[in-house]
Amino acid sequence: MKYYLIAGEASGDLHASHLMAALKAEDPQAEFRFFGGDLMTAVGGTPVKHYKELAYMGFVPVLLHLRTIFANMKRCKADIVAWQPDVLILVDYPGFNLNIAKYVHAHTQIPVFYYIAPKIWAWKEYRIKNIKRDVDALFSILPFETEFFEGKHAYPIHYVGNPTVDEVAAFQASASETFDEFTRANGLSSQPIIALLAGSRKQEIKDNLPDMLRAAAAFPDCQLVLAGAPGISPDYYKRYVAGVDVKILFGRTYPLLRQAKVALVTSGTATLETALFRVPQVVCYHTPMGRIVAFLKRHVLKVKYISLVNLIADREVVKELVADTMTVEQVRSELQRILHDGAYRYRMLQGYDYMASRLGEPGAPGRAAREMVTWLKNRRNC
Repeated sequence: MKYYLIAGEASGDLHASHLMAALKAEDPQAEFRFFGGDLMTAVGGTPVKHYKELAYMGFVPVLLHLRTIFANMKRCKADIVAWQPDVLILVDYPGFNLNIAKYVHAHTQIPVFYYIAPKIWAWKEYRIKNIKRDVDALFSILPFETEFFEGKHAYPIHYVGNPTVDEVAAFQASASETFDEFTRANGLSSQPIIALLAGSRKQEIKDNLPDMLRAAAAFPDCQLVLAGAPGISPDYYKRYVAGVDVKILFGRTYPLLRQAKVALVTSGTATLETALFRVPQVVCYHTPMGRIVAFLKRHVLKVKYISLVNLIADREVVKELVADTMTVEQVRSELQRILHDGAYRYRMLQGYDYMASRLGEPGAPGRAAREMVTWLKNRRNC
């Protein structure tokens, strides 16, 4: 069968690549065409557009690139119609993907699957109408989404487990590098590591990295190591790390987390990855106009937390410093507590264990692929 996939950022590229591999195992004749990244390309198929040309974040960047965004949408719609896949699989990235789903539903008979549901439980809950209308099957990777979609909105979904569990488990099973080997290979000292995961987009890095560095620099007994994001050039980081004793590693996020003592992490999949590596963390998410964003968080967002760790556990496992509470002093205080309060660190690790138990066992891409192929075969037989 022919599968058309759309992933609009680095995490989507990662999850989609594993789904594609699982689809090939279920359907040896699978053909792929996609908007995605290097990991999807490595699995096989025809890349149409790289996600680096799609990922714009924030009101101003989106506004400045509206012409490009609309051109990409137009090209994507035309390409899907011309190729006539057996299914369109959307991976997260709702601003772009829900627009594509609406068009495909209205103008074709191509079924639409959504893998990694849009986070409408946080905000923009009105999008449930579009999902019910335009998406034939939704495959969720977060356990609490079942109650939201099925219980609250009577929209049946498939909970398949979380692919990050698979990705971390697979890496851990194959990893053998010791701390000494890691530090020697990357030109590091023997000091404990504070890992900095400042986001995958330029705006996130710009907003978060400077304060992260200032806070972490107060611990001279530790060394700072920054995880370089895919698609971000070393030159972009230079304006923020100049004069700071920090090492940047590209393509080594999992090895870094495996060796880190503590991490400063922007909200997103990285918070979940950090927890699965059992690294105590501080969630840092600074935004311009912090007080306004804090007000919106209290009165517009539908959830108590912003980090996946806390959302999955349904309690505060890790400290979230967001908007007006994300200050150098606050981050420094939380780092101090994690590094020097053993009981506090232990409670956080216990919270990680509880969160992991709620996610379930590895195997998410395989379960999703089996359900997708079964759905499509049943449709053909009707």
